Amino acid sequence: MHTTAKIQELRRATNPLFNDRKLKLGTFCTNLNGGCAISTIPGTLEITWPNTVRLAQIADAMEFEAVVPVGRWKGFGGVTNFNGAGFECFSWAAGIGAVTKYPAVFATSHVPMYHPALAAKQATVIDHISNGRHAINIVGGWNQGELDMFGARMQDHKDRYARAAEWIEIMIGLWTCENEFTYEGQYYQVKKGALAPKPIQQPYPAIMNAGGSEQGQHFSAKYSDIAFIQFDTHDLDFARSKVEKYRRLAREEYGRDIQIWSFGYVVQRETEKEAKDFLHYYVHEKGDWVAAENLMGLLGIGSLAVEDFRKLQAHFMAGWGAFPLVGTKEQVAEGLANLSKVGIDGALLSWPLYEEGVLTFQKDTMPLLKQAGLR
Repeated sequence: MHTTAKIQELRRATNPLFNDRKLKLGTFCTNLNGGCAISTIPGTLEITWPNTVRLAQIADAMEFEAVVPVGRWKGFGGVTNFNGAGFECFSWAAGIGAVTKYPAVFATSHVPMYHPALAAKQATVIDHISNGRHAINIVGGWNQGELDMFGARMQDHKDRYARAAEWIEIMIGLWTCENEFTYEGQYYQVKKGALAPKPIQQPYPAIMNAGGSEQGQHFSAKYSDIAFIQFDTHDLDFARSKVEKYRRLAREEYGRDIQIWSFGYVVQRETEKEAKDFLHYYVHEKGDWVAAENLMGLLGIGSLAVEDFRKLQAHFMAGWGAFPLVGTKEQVAEGLANLSKVGIDGALLSWPLYEEGVLTFQKDTMPLLKQAGLR
């Protein structure tokens, strides 16, 4: 039997999320039509299996630490029905785990759509397929239209996190308990549960959560290995204070050191003007304003002044409201360096023209990140 030190060593050896690189990188939303760009321009991601495999293998070649899908069950309407076509996350992760060698392969799971015993078993299979590279991104459930597909009720904020806590506790129990596992909670009951074989990764697959509210941050600090955050503004001092506050919460309240990741959309061209012109083109001239408005409505964003709402709407069309990395290869590299300076451990990236963009990033930007000591 392995010692605790050996178990941790084995987890580090199989899952690159725990390597020593200063800034870890991943791709985001390569399992859905359009990726993160809510636009009608030709060339946005068309979700076929060869296309999604190709993007995963480019990330693999660059030794990106993560490939993270978005859990989606129906689109957001508009002329594109943005993200309407796509691959379910657990089955997607199983396939991607089999055709990649390096990155952690995530599944994004909405708590109401999967029983935790099922999710624990599926995650274990993916961990074996990927040889210990699986990770799970847990979402409480916020889209009423999707919940309706499953006959599930939208819970209030507090109850969503209470249910998600039980969900995780059952997963961890099944992953780690050598004997039968019984659980009696408010939302779930498990009688004499069993799971074999256990995950390769020890003590269990890594967990990510995007807790934004105060309650969400406490949940993520207590249960996740990686907190996924979105910055409300792009001011670096604000970003630094938000990251530092999150780390203090995890350490002081729960005695845990967690990673903190964010995400960005990349618009890279030979000149800054060309990059900004293309951003304006695919957002302001070719953006799907209706789909973006529908998305924001589901997120509860609607009380802003008209001008502020339109600005935020454009920001969502550019790349799901992520941190903008717009300009030359040097400016994109500088933007990622700034994210590292404010304390971010990793960044998930997307491109409006996904394959074209990621190949340009591989050729032109990765060498600059290596020169800067970020990779």
